[in-house]
Amino acid sequence: MARFARLRLAAACLLLPLFAANMAHAQSKYDPGADDKTIRIGTTAPLSGPVSAFAQIAKSAEAYFRKVNDDGGVNGRRIQMIIADDAYSPPKTVEQTRKLVESDEVLLIFGGVGTPTNSAVHKYLNDRKVPQLFLGSGAAKWDDPKNFPWTVGWQPTYRDEAIAYAKYIKASHANAKIGVLYQNDDLGKDYLKALEEGLGSGEAIVARAAYETSAPTVDTQILQLKTAGADVVLVAATPKFAAQAIRKIGEIGWKPTTIISNVSASISGVLEPAGKDNSTGVISSQYLKDATDPANKDDAGYREWLAFMGKYMPDANKNDWLNVYGYTIAQTLVTVLKASGNDLTRANVMKQATTMKDVKLPMLINGTAVNNSPTRYTPMTSLQLIRFDGTRWVPFGDLLKN
Repeated sequence: MARFARLRLAAACLLLPLFAANMAHAQSKYDPGADDKTIRIGTTAPLSGPVSAFAQIAKSAEAYFRKVNDDGGVNGRRIQMIIADDAYSPPKTVEQTRKLVESDEVLLIFGGVGTPTNSAVHKYLNDRKVPQLFLGSGAAKWDDPKNFPWTVGWQPTYRDEAIAYAKYIKASHANAKIGVLYQNDDLGKDYLKALEEGLGSGEAIVARAAYETSAPTVDTQILQLKTAGADVVLVAATPKFAAQAIRKIGEIGWKPTTIISNVSASISGVLEPAGKDNSTGVISSQYLKDATDPANKDDAGYREWLAFMGKYMPDANKNDWLNVYGYTIAQTLVTVLKASGNDLTRANVMKQATTMKDVKLPMLINGTAVNNSPTRYTPMTSLQLIRFDGTRWVPFGDLLKN
């Protein structure tokens, strides 16, 4: 009898962890897209179309989630990321997002690329109370918790960035004649409006030239800015058109001070195609560490990222900053999901996504961290001005905090 009692006790001890786990899962709360084993998220990305270079964001984020899964997942659950091609076309974004939400039943939408594309599904996702998190766009509209409480951007806003450029121009080019090349949508218009705000008026802007993403080149617009007598040019454009603008400025022998939006601050994707000689002296801004900068070779965060790239994206271009971007926004989402614990409801995910405090991530520039609140959704607000020296980006000036 004693031996039988001991066997029963041993069996009970073996079953206790399983019982505890079942009790924990019994107390879990789920919305569509989550269960005891999986967290299903969705994204739209321009796998094709005029800005297909930006698809690297989704690819690097998905690779990071594979790493997380290999390491045991998030609170024991695997992340499943569904990537749908929207070709940077708002109607396709609507179609694919509806499929992700209504057919694939994802818990949330994450990292969608583009201002016009995210705008197309902004109201839909908020009406359905589906989190729209950490968008690949710096439009100021994503920071509107009163009217759109289910949407959170990630990077410093285009407004913050343009105001930083305006401060630089006022300090370094007091009598500047400014020409602006801008994408004819919310992305470009945000830059233009904020530049005028930062300058105090639009009087210093001698020419404004818009382009459509369907246009073959921006050559005509560059000639328009030169003819107007601009000696400072702000290029508020995506990579393809930023490269064209820099190359055209060089081809015609024009020597303005050229500033490009940080979405196009890629050496391999923009400056090299434009020609390094043409690109030398170009100014932009950063909030992520530059993977091409030799000064980062001994940085612990950079070495961690490099090890990730070597194992999970061995064939990817390590000089492409979009791989840093996708990796870092994926880490931000994992932070949110971990904090959500076993309450994987959309409401709780939003609560965690809007209360991040001093989250330090490996590839954020030193001195910065992810912070937001229920009244200020934007997680990243600090920028560092940089200048291309023909080989690498060189930081200058103070860290700008908004």
